[in-house]
Amino acid sequence: MADDYADKTEAPTPKRRAEAREQGNVARSQDLTVAMLLIGLLLMLQMTGPRMVAALRALVHEALDLPSLSDFAAASAPQTAVRAIVLIGRAMAPLLAAVVLIALIGNVVQVGLHFSTKRLQPNLAAPNPVRGLGRLFSARSPIQLGISFVKMVILAAVAYSALHSRIESIMRVQQLSYMQIFALGAGLVYSIALRVGIALLVLSILEYLYQRWRVEQELKMTKQEVKEEMRRMEGDPKVKQRRRQIAMQMINKRLKKEVPKADVVVTNPTEFAVALKYDSETMHAPRVIAKGQGLIAQRIRQIAIEAGVPILERKPLARALYRLVEVGQEIPEQFYSAVAEILAYVYELTRKATGQPSFNTQHSALSTQH
Repeated sequence: MADDYADKTEAPTPKRRAEAREQGNVARSQDLTVAMLLIGLLLMLQMTGPRMVAALRALVHEALDLPSLSDFAAASAPQTAVRAIVLIGRAMAPLLAAVVLIALIGNVVQVGLHFSTKRLQPNLAAPNPVRGLGRLFSARSPIQLGISFVKMVILAAVAYSALHSRIESIMRVQQLSYMQIFALGAGLVYSIALRVGIALLVLSILEYLYQRWRVEQELKMTKQEVKEEMRRMEGDPKVKQRRRQIAMQMINKRLKKEVPKADVVVTNPTEFAVALKYDSETMHAPRVIAKGQGLIAQRIRQIAIEAGVPILERKPLARALYRLVEVGQEIPEQFYSAVAEILAYVYELTRKATGQPSFNTQHSALSTQH
């Protein structure tokens, strides 16, 4: 079995784990749920046993309380049966509820809140005798057989330990009354069941840990499998390249439309570029109409040069605007002063303020808005 896992040196990817979980290939021990049920039932019997015995006693007493069978009315038989069912059901309800709850907890503890229909779907290959023989003589079968044998030996030894301490009482059973015999038998069965349940719980926990290790080893992948899965998840490199080209075309089209409208482009100078526009009649503050990093920043500068938009290098400002202000948003108040000085310089340099209010007036408006 070690040879089977020799080449699988990489941890399973989340996708592989999800697929295995969907197929029901998860670590679990059936005996863990059985052990929890057995111990839970024994504890619940201690609490609800007297109530169940009282209900049965009342039912038997009522049935035998008639002087003769001739007093039994057929018309009242359904009501009597319903009353008996309600009486017994009420006494056993806590026990039945505990069984359902413990079974749910036992499964949730092992596999979580997950239900897979893969195991319920018919498998036409299952009756194949060749595959059956293959599973019988697989590397895992001797291990499972050995685990089951060791488990049986340990449980038998535990059961014998409960019997050994009561051998003398069992040998003197003929000298006891029927109530004493019943008490001895009930105590013996309870002691054996409790010890077996505790031993089975310990063994099933160890088996569950082994199953987790085994499933983890089975899900491990070779380096080639990891590469192939990553390639499938990411898609065909040609398709990815085509998507990038389409995305760049869309970005380039938008930049060609927006950047020529800018009043100024603030750069880092090579890492970031932010295009700003301000219209005192329609805007409360200058607005970021385009921004980019790396290749997009270079494209913004190139379009700005072609369109004659001034480009100014302001490293801290360009970096801050790129990180804090989204395209289409107006700049925060903390940048009013720095951007106002830049726009004032640009307006004076390009004489764009002709026929419009001077930017000193606009700067004052920006400074006094808040």
